[in-house]
Amino acid sequence: MTLDGWVIALVLLAALLHASWNAITKASGDPMLTLWVVTFTGSAIGGVGTFFVDFPHRDAWPYLGASMVLHFVYEMFLVSAYRLGDLSQVYPIARGLAPCLVAALAAAFAGEVLDAKQSAGLAIAAISISSVARSGRGAGGGAAAVAVGTGLLIAGYTFVDGQGVRLGGDPFNFIAWSFFLHALPFTVVVLVLRRRRFTSFLRSGARTALAGGAMATLAYAIVLWALGQGGMAHVSALRETSVLIAALIGTRLLGEPFGAHRVAASAGVVLGIALMQWP
Repeated sequence: MTLDGWVIALVLLAALLHASWNAITKASGDPMLTLWVVTFTGSAIGGVGTFFVDFPHRDAWPYLGASMVLHFVYEMFLVSAYRLGDLSQVYPIARGLAPCLVAALAAAFAGEVLDAKQSAGLAIAAISISSVARSGRGAGGGAAAVAVGTGLLIAGYTFVDGQGVRLGGDPFNFIAWSFFLHALPFTVVVLVLRRRRFTSFLRSGARTALAGGAMATLAYAIVLWALGQGGMAHVSALRETSVLIAALIGTRLLGEPFGAHRVAASAGVVLGIALMQWP
């Protein structure tokens, strides 16, 4: 099923918003506090949503707990990755690796054999991700390693959230409660590690971070809505254009090095993922 033009435009907007809130996090003086505000914004919206939905079915409870843990560890990895590396290196690795890993695991363990086009796409994406990983310097090797870990965690929480949505009754039951719970462990860590900077950050950086939180929440909402319009593979492929957008933001707006190399490699990641997901 193909997508209407306005649906395509909204999914591309979601990709831009997703890359943008990551750029805000990377460019901020304190990625941990910025990412916490981004996460807490979504949690607050999810908290409001819990008044309008039921608690997920008991079968989904283990996935709800696992989702909270995986998202928390993912957030810690993302903070570390942005401290060590550039947006144009970290983002393409982390976001590009997840769909590649899911496709490889599905082929290996779920019997979902890749056809020739999908296999070519997986190879192109893998080579391109490897090329981005090698483009760092100094602490770049550490950044690439942490970005790989971040990608593994994205794949993990994507699987867990997918199972939870299926088992939770109405999908919005799981979505609202998982959003609400995600910020809880992160908030504890922030209050322990950043309590001395917490108040001053809220005065100086909260407005930009809140904008990032609004971007993150709107991007997620658009993608959820678009998935309901049909053409799920098309939506999944289009949203990965955020990889190329992030590379352009990092190299053009943030002045990060290896610009041409990273943009070209990121375009390869997008092409490979599109070949894997596009019917």
